[in-house]
Amino acid sequence: MLQLSHYSFNLPFEYPFTIAKGTKTHQPSLVVSLGLRHWRGFGEAPAISYYNVSVEAMTTLLEAKRPLIERYALTDPERFWHFLHHLYPGEHFLIAALDIAGWDLFAQMRNMPLNKLLQIPATQAPLTDYTIGIATAEQMAAKIIAHPWPIYKIKMCKADDIDLLRAMRAVTDKPFRVDANEAFSYDDAIKLIPELQQLGVELLEQPLQKNEWDAMKELKNKSILPLFADESCVGENDVLKCSESFDGINIKLTKCGGITPALRMIKQARELGLNVMMGSMNESSIGSAAVVHLMPLLDAVDADGPLLLSEDIAEGLKYDQGKITTSGYPGLGIRFWGEPKSSNKFK
Repeated sequence: MLQLSHYSFNLPFEYPFTIAKGTKTHQPSLVVSLGLRHWRGFGEAPAISYYNVSVEAMTTLLEAKRPLIERYALTDPERFWHFLHHLYPGEHFLIAALDIAGWDLFAQMRNMPLNKLLQIPATQAPLTDYTIGIATAEQMAAKIIAHPWPIYKIKMCKADDIDLLRAMRAVTDKPFRVDANEAFSYDDAIKLIPELQQLGVELLEQPLQKNEWDAMKELKNKSILPLFADESCVGENDVLKCSESFDGINIKLTKCGGITPALRMIKQARELGLNVMMGSMNESSIGSAAVVHLMPLLDAVDADGPLLLSEDIAEGLKYDQGKITTSGYPGLGIRFWGEPKSSNKFK
């Protein structure tokens, strides 16, 4: 039988984290553990208020179905995802945490790192960016000076924020990626895109509201920058819709329901000629490790959650100027700090 455990955290950010949808100083997060004999797999689901996801609600759902999960015979992680998909319809964040834990556990049982279990080629992976949340121009420039990095992801919430980019460009020549989180109008975007390109922006993420498909299609036809979907691409059913209105998609494991559907989304995106980014929702090293194992499949990655937090809850990832490496141990290759040290290889 599987042994299910769960842990709640409220992880502090190094800086208040502000995007177009609001500001937060801490990231609530749920960690789940699936144990079998001496193996323990871990997954993570951050709570995001604008998706109406809370740690308390996920915990209640977990406990309500605990006996069914613990009786499940984990012989195939993909079949486990389908079981979860029917057990918790529509609960993608919780499913993602359990799916990641299932893959971690199964790979440990096979004594293989997850990327090798998934037969992901050991090719060069893209570098992760480092996200600069919205603040004053002086504060944002100071963050860049304090965190030298090869690529920055800059949050914007209105057209006037172009002045913030100018202030940051004065202190670095590194490429920018801009994430608007649905904050621009079509007219804003048309005006801003040439200016963004002149300021060294290499892509623009989710400029318009998520359901403005026709406007996005027109914007794509006129844009000199690649446009990536984020809020418009939640799950598998959105990939085809995005292919006419965006140049690429940003897949979030928590939004789509975990590693299992993410792999299908990557495959479909490639078939449709879309670029693929995988993003962060401020996960610790647990959730971020799941992304890192998939990085050779991606064109761009935003897996900087552990860098933005002032406290982590696991070890096993190494960040070096945008390059992320795992420990090489089986599964995700991480050790959860709430786990007894005698039961893992990180001694």
